[in-house]
Amino acid sequence: MEKMWSGRFQEGASSLLDAFNASIMFDRRLYKEDIEGSVAHARMLQKQNIITSEECDAIVKGLAQVLSEIENGTFEWRIADEDLHMAIEKRLTVLIGEAGGKLHTARSRNDQVAVDFRRYVIRKNTDIARLIKSLMEVLVSIAEKHTETLIPGMTHLQHAQPINFAFHLLAYAAMFERDIERFKQSARRNNISPLGCAALAGTPHNIDRDMTARTLGFEGVSINCLDTVSDRDFALEILFNIATMMMHISRLSEELVLWSSYEFGFIELSDAYATGSSIMPQKKNPDVPELLRGKTGRVNGNLMSLLTVMKGLPLAYNKDTQEDKEGVFDSIDTAELSLEILREALATMQVKTDAMQRACKVGHLSATDLADYLVAHCNVPFRTAHFITGKAVARAEALGIDVSDLSFEELQRIDERIDESVMPKLQLQHSMNARTSQGGTATVRTLEQLIHFEHYLQELEL
Repeated sequence: MEKMWSGRFQEGASSLLDAFNASIMFDRRLYKEDIEGSVAHARMLQKQNIITSEECDAIVKGLAQVLSEIENGTFEWRIADEDLHMAIEKRLTVLIGEAGGKLHTARSRNDQVAVDFRRYVIRKNTDIARLIKSLMEVLVSIAEKHTETLIPGMTHLQHAQPINFAFHLLAYAAMFERDIERFKQSARRNNISPLGCAALAGTPHNIDRDMTARTLGFEGVSINCLDTVSDRDFALEILFNIATMMMHISRLSEELVLWSSYEFGFIELSDAYATGSSIMPQKKNPDVPELLRGKTGRVNGNLMSLLTVMKGLPLAYNKDTQEDKEGVFDSIDTAELSLEILREALATMQVKTDAMQRACKVGHLSATDLADYLVAHCNVPFRTAHFITGKAVARAEALGIDVSDLSFEELQRIDERIDESVMPKLQLQHSMNARTSQGGTATVRTLEQLIHFEHYLQELEL
């Protein structure tokens, strides 16, 4: 069968052009959205008396058969058909005859693909948000067990102040909450129908865009057809949302790699989510978090690729826009698999609280508490307190101990204004629990944060 657009051409397309021009081998993933859109369009055409009820019934029945053939694997995808829209319409016409050719009345592949792709992306925004929710539930579940488990809080990857492990995990829960909200907002903002815009300027046929929008689950119709057929902001948004989410995953993955090393020893990944070495039999490699870090670069590239494609396109549709899908499909697949495997890796890992506690005795984590004590109890300016505390740290270093283990006598030699009330304040658990400002690490504040995330997850509707 000739190509459906070949009327004005005197020569057939070369096989090289077919291979270069075709999108059918990747856009066929949109077959459900395409068939659903065609059914809605056909029913609207019938309601508006543009096609007869008999023609509409034949189209709907024929599309149901095409759907069945695709899902049972008997549908033949051919490069020469260019894209899934042409392949489905061509098969429909073979099945029902001339009525199949009437389906394309009052629409173009430009608005057709915009409908299919937009609906797919909107659905995937929600699917990914659900997976993030599941990951957050695991983080919160682990955090509930560790509101008093000490771990070194770090800046510059140097020991800074004692925090609890739950507080650390909930920092990632906060990131993932923002991610969910971004995906939700994108799905809501982009939920408008392009159908009926046709090639770029609308159609002279008496169509009902509101009807097809309602049928397909859109909240309304787009306002300007010239913009609509070439708009890929919705695709860029999901790529940005995924890139941001994967950046958060990569940060957590970096910590899992560090924590699982012998140098830290804070966690041990399950054998089910680690691999061995081909030459060193003792190795247990954290391949899951390492791959998650690596895949972050991949989704970043997909975002930059589509931004680059779109940056120089005049209105309206251009064939360049065909390059919008492969990167989006790849980023979505990567995001979904990454979220699932990270969830399982976290759910099955072993937390080594003793190692975390020992690490808190390295780096003088309660030094700031001594400075705060000098300011509050001895009325010393903070800069002076900072200097005095530095001398205390130097003395502890000279003795080979942590500042929290300095004796009262040693502290008084450094500054005689220090009295015995300082001693409990230098203990690590006290130091952690002293940080009671809103959003702080004190167990009482961490419990408030847990309540927030538990409530958020319970109330979240996706």
